[in-house]
Amino acid sequence: MKKLLLILSFFVAGISANAQSYTEKDFQQSVLQTNTAKTKSDYDNLFQKFSKFTSTKTSERWLAYYYAAVSMYLKTEVQINQTTHEDLSASNALAVKFANGALSSQQDNAEINILIGLIYFQKIQINESTDVQKDLDIISKIIAKAEAASPNNPRLAILKARMKEKSGDKTAAEILLKKAASGFEGKNSTSSTLPMWGKQLTQVNK
Repeated sequence: MKKLLLILSFFVAGISANAQSYTEKDFQQSVLQTNTAKTKSDYDNLFQKFSKFTSTKTSERWLAYYYAAVSMYLKTEVQINQTTHEDLSASNALAVKFANGALSSQQDNAEINILIGLIYFQKIQINESTDVQKDLDIISKIIAKAEAASPNNPRLAILKARMKEKSGDKTAAEILLKKAASGFEGKNSTSSTLPMWGKQLTQVNK
């Protein structure tokens, strides 16, 4: 626990130490990079950029929290799929923290809720959950709520695939991952901050 708190403090201190100003164009470019980033270093750099935007006083501040959480979630996914075992708790904990920051101002936002569902599943996957059944119940509720608000969301299909895979239904999981992959086709906007990330998740855990 002390190690985790020390790592979290290091990240927060790094954010506070850099008061560099960023523009909306910088933010959009960073959003696009979430679709192409591949390494832990890539995601750490994105996290630092998005974290700086959380201090801005704009109506879209929640997006900075959202993408900071996405960066840490995807970083942990990269680590999970590597052969060397590392401490995954810190990056997952940061993803939880920043996702909750986004949720505090956008509680009915389907994208944020789906992200939280993915982060909770990841928490179970890396054996950091203190109550697996409780977390699975939370994920199930998130899925039900998101299906009503955003039924064709490819990230929702990925979350559902993760749950099917855990229950042992690999066939249904593969179908859902294919649905998710097709949902990303043709969504390569160069100017939008709308979430387009996640295609890389359709190619793992097969």
